[in-house]
Amino acid sequence: MHDLAYHQFLKLEKSHWWFIGRRRTVFSILERYLERNKNARVMDVGCGFGGMLDNLAGFGHPMGLEIDLESARCCKQRGFEGVCLGSGYSLPLKDNSLDLITLFDTLEHMKDDRKVVRQCAAALKPGGHLMITSPAYQFLYADNDRIAQHQRRYTLSNLKRIVSSSGLDVVKGTYFNVLLFPLILPAVLLLKAKQGLSRMLFKTAGSATNLSYRYPGPLQSALKCIFSFERHLLTRISSPAGHSIVLIAVKPEPGEKR
Repeated sequence: MHDLAYHQFLKLEKSHWWFIGRRRTVFSILERYLERNKNARVMDVGCGFGGMLDNLAGFGHPMGLEIDLESARCCKQRGFEGVCLGSGYSLPLKDNSLDLITLFDTLEHMKDDRKVVRQCAAALKPGGHLMITSPAYQFLYADNDRIAQHQRRYTLSNLKRIVSSSGLDVVKGTYFNVLLFPLILPAVLLLKAKQGLSRMLFKTAGSATNLSYRYPGPLQSALKCIFSFERHLLTRISSPAGHSIVLIAVKPEPGEKR
């Protein structure tokens, strides 16, 4: 990931409406499908600066895997001792050893996403769960994705196929960031058009991410409340459209029919 995006994540993860809404939504959904167990073994693959590890501690003993040395060091400095340096292509764990693996906006960075999911499937115990979040819709790929070094964006059906092909059973799949999507969609398409015109006329690429824009306090609060409210809906239903995707899958027990 570009240094700009990394440092924005570190600075804004506790205060920005998008981070707050995402955490509240995905962990409410996870709690619906997974019992809290302090003895469970949990790993966040691509944990970055550890922004999700505090929440994951409610579901077991959290570990983190991060390929970037600076990020892994930062996690250690923040008190997350169970973070190691490594790649999602080769998890440093025995097969059938983890109860929960999370990939929070990680899979879209990987060139071989299927290999990463297969690695996760192998590392899970039978009955263990995999949770993935990712950005949605390739037609929304813009400079923000390029700066964040995303390889792609997904549709829910495509992500389900990748996960199912690894031998896992999808138990929950939905788009999220749904309520704000009618505002986000035209804004991103307009921004993409502007970025394309800038490249064509001035041969320059944008250097800002979606987190570069400052929001007045009242607007920040309103966006946070709207996004966070989705957790009350998406724990019960699944949305056919939205700006992001969340998926939960389980590893079948031996001999269990799929």
